[in-house]
Amino acid sequence: MQQYPVARILDVCVEAGRVMLENGAETYRVEDTLYRIAKSYQLKYVNVFVIPTALILTVQGDDGQDHTELLRMNETITNLEKVSMVNDLSRQLAARPLAPEIVIKKLLRIDATPLNFNRLQRNLAIGLSCAGFALLFGGQFIDFLPAFVAGTLGHYLFESVNKVTNVSFFAEMVASFFIGLLVVFFTSVGFGQNVDTIIVGSVMSMVPGMAITNSFRDLMAGHLVAGVAVVGKALITAGAIGIGIAMVIAFL
Repeated sequence: MQQYPVARILDVCVEAGRVMLENGAETYRVEDTLYRIAKSYQLKYVNVFVIPTALILTVQGDDGQDHTELLRMNETITNLEKVSMVNDLSRQLAARPLAPEIVIKKLLRIDATPLNFNRLQRNLAIGLSCAGFALLFGGQFIDFLPAFVAGTLGHYLFESVNKVTNVSFFAEMVASFFIGLLVVFFTSVGFGQNVDTIIVGSVMSMVPGMAITNSFRDLMAGHLVAGVAVVGKALITAGAIGIGIAMVIAFL
């Protein structure tokens, strides 16, 4: 197999890890993918350490010299399609390693892949899911439409505030406060019946269900630091939602 500079192989691994972490991949999946990519290039003593906000990769080349790269993460979204595409690419590399320059171009194309749905379509779908949760939690059919409206507008506000402030805790608190006010107004004019059910359904789009699931998977896999970090973030998110709704209840 053709030998490539260790630094370029590290760049490939770190770029793959960045795309996966930025798009919601579990830390153990990122570690496994980076390990497999590095091994496909015949690197030795591969050590990968990943947490939700950073990754560290250390390998050893043929000269016995250790090489390390560190990447710090600032912002993440959820796009599991990109995670799957990087996984597929890592399997291709395991079967037939490509030149690092080619792999990095493939990773950049994956990272630039546009979303399948625009913002309006995503928010309408989120509103429908919120309305469905309102019915699932025991609401009446009269609660479906207000939960849909509150869920759609609430998540739209969350995205807008988070884009401006880049502080998800504050964005979640503002959005949940807005949802609470909107639901109380709707029910006061007869547009909906069960306040509690509509509110719970409307905030479900912000509930960190995936983060909680990933945290337990990380903890069971022995990734204690990553698991505890994700649990902490999930608890902060739940607290932000609770504070927003509690403020509405306190002001009534």
